[in-house]
Amino acid sequence: MSERTPDETAPEQEPSSDVDAVGQSAASGGAAPGHAPTSPGPENGGGDDRSPADADADPDEAREKVRELVKDTRIAMLTTVDASGRLVSRPMGVQDVEFDGDLWFFADESSAKVDEIAHDAQVNVSFSSGSSWLSVSGTASLVRDRERIHELWNPVAGAWFPEGPDTPSVVLVRVEADSAEYWDSPGGRLATAISLVKAKLTGRRYDGGENATVEL
Repeated sequence: MSERTPDETAPEQEPSSDVDAVGQSAASGGAAPGHAPTSPGPENGGGDDRSPADADADPDEAREKVRELVKDTRIAMLTTVDASGRLVSRPMGVQDVEFDGDLWFFADESSAKVDEIAHDAQVNVSFSSGSSWLSVSGTASLVRDRERIHELWNPVAGAWFPEGPDTPSVVLVRVEADSAEYWDSPGGRLATAISLVKAKLTGRRYDGGENATVEL
């Protein structure tokens, strides 16, 4: 079987990437090897600066916002660390399950990401929509539970594994989220564009919308 898994959406380039898109989640980043990277925010140069209001965000509301962003995004980027310490990212489709702190992905037992996770479990999963961005840091594990595989199986997974959920090489990647950071621009792209123009005209820095970090 080729390196691509049921979650793949495009050809991958070994060894630096393998692409996925079946019902899974993911993230890209620029952190040091061995540390989960953080996605850049909507403003030019990234979203590292938080206002006092962001720091005071209600934890329960922030967690609910994270759940909404996961639910509303079908494709994400999963970032792992390869044997040389390089960060490797690939797009993956998000499994259609209620986010409770865990993200689930289908994978091929022989894929590079499975090998990378076996050697370094620290991963990052990032999501991006028209006006929202989410970065989830966590610990990945490989799940070979056939009952769980059957439970999560879907037609898209079947396109990559024609033999069905009992295909010997099918495994699940489970990401247990430790923390998440999100950037959200209420009102969508139009509101974001208006805010950018307003910032330029007034000479005041664009605030990037709503931003918060939450422990999961």
